[in-house]
Amino acid sequence: MKLLVSACLVGCRCRYDGKSYEDEILRVLVEKGLALSACPEVLGGFAIPRPRAEIVDGTGEDVLLRRARVINENGEDVTPQFVRGAFKFLDLAIKNNIKYAILKDKSPSCGVYNIYDGSFTGKLKQGRGVSSALLRKWGIIIYSNGQIK
Repeated sequence: MKLLVSACLVGCRCRYDGKSYEDEILRVLVEKGLALSACPEVLGGFAIPRPRAEIVDGTGEDVLLRRARVINENGEDVTPQFVRGAFKFLDLAIKNNIKYAILKDKSPSCGVYNIYDGSFTGKLKQGRGVSSALLRKWGIIIYSNGQIK
């Protein structure tokens, strides 16, 4: 059984600020071929580093239903890149017959339980990121990085 893992959790410096959150256990799983890592934001076409982005007026599910948008800190609508990245992330899961994912919570892409509220003030709200919401819709069981310790 393979897992799909947020690339930032295995040491890839792909976060918006060019940093990562390396988890040694997840990194070893990827090295041994038991997990596959990818960053949906990079898959969507974003550079590293890039301006912070947050979901405004909803959650990842709302973005997929076109009821909410993803806006970066410069006020630019980056929803298309987030949606494109989510579908490429899902495609990796489907092509590799992946049924489980471990994603970085709080991310506008990978958030599992919490995402930032769209005000760029550091406030969180309950909800999933765009990629997390899409994977869940397709029946992939998702865990947050906080659940693996």
